[in-house]
Amino acid sequence: MNNVKQSEGNGTNQGLNPFIAQAQLVKKAQETHINALALSIFIVLVVVAVIIAAVLDTRGVSDGVILAVVVPIILVASIIMAAMQVARQWEKAVVLRLGKFQGLKGPGLFWIIPIIDSITRWIDHRVMVTPFSAEKTLTRDTVPVNVDAVLFWVVWDAEKAALEVENYQAAIAWASQTALREIIGQMTLADILIGRAKMDADLQKIIDERTTPWGITVQSVEIRDVIIPADLEDAMSRQAQAERERQARVILGESEKQIAASFAEASQAYLDNPTALHLRAMNMLFEGLKERGAMVIVPSSAVETMNLGGISGITSLAQNQMRGSKESS
Repeated sequence: MNNVKQSEGNGTNQGLNPFIAQAQLVKKAQETHINALALSIFIVLVVVAVIIAAVLDTRGVSDGVILAVVVPIILVASIIMAAMQVARQWEKAVVLRLGKFQGLKGPGLFWIIPIIDSITRWIDHRVMVTPFSAEKTLTRDTVPVNVDAVLFWVVWDAEKAALEVENYQAAIAWASQTALREIIGQMTLADILIGRAKMDADLQKIIDERTTPWGITVQSVEIRDVIIPADLEDAMSRQAQAERERQARVILGESEKQIAASFAEASQAYLDNPTALHLRAMNMLFEGLKERGAMVIVPSSAVETMNLGGISGITSLAQNQMRGSKESS
């Protein structure tokens, strides 16, 4: 039992690995958000302070005076380094003042009060594309399937995304996979295979209802692939082949019925007109004897009914005469 639970957990983590990895990368990037402008100013001021200290030291200025000159410069550089912040065009910074929400800053250059203010999150307002999946999930007709999907979502309220949920990337991942499993459990395999558009719409509605309180909206959900067991796929292939063969036999039977009806209608035309029937018989023999050496096998009943005896005798005589003329020449 423990092995089953462990394998299920591994499958879930496998399905969420792309999503969780992306969330961790975003979080790491937020934690290491470096302001290049403030860093450059800090480096320049520190270098200036070092140069000033070296110049004063060569002139014999006391250490106390050097410290009195250099320390304020380094202090100003540190304050600028901590206070100057730059947010990119698609970012909003969540600023807390003494632990309370102060506001959203950015995009562009903004200032915070060092030590008192802190930036806890950098919220990305661009559309995020995230894959997720549900593995070995049972449909309503108890068929295990693996379904891969892609989620398109965007943060429309950075304050809610930062304050209402601890890690909104991971929360969206779990909400998406749970919704996908729920939808799969309510549908049959046939509905999943032919009704992807409806499945996409239902998924978008369910996930959006769960993420709206977090300030996140789901723009669309797209099912990428539905994988069924190999033995079931073979059975479905055989079933489709048998169905096509059945349809072919039905079409052949319908064709035979139409041909029989045409013959029945033609027989009515020859019923009271023996001359037409006789001419038709002669035409049939002519068509059969157009090629030299052709052999025509006619049933005895047809010979009596269509008066083919005389015609066949004449034909045989004509062929013998043609052979004799060839031999004499």
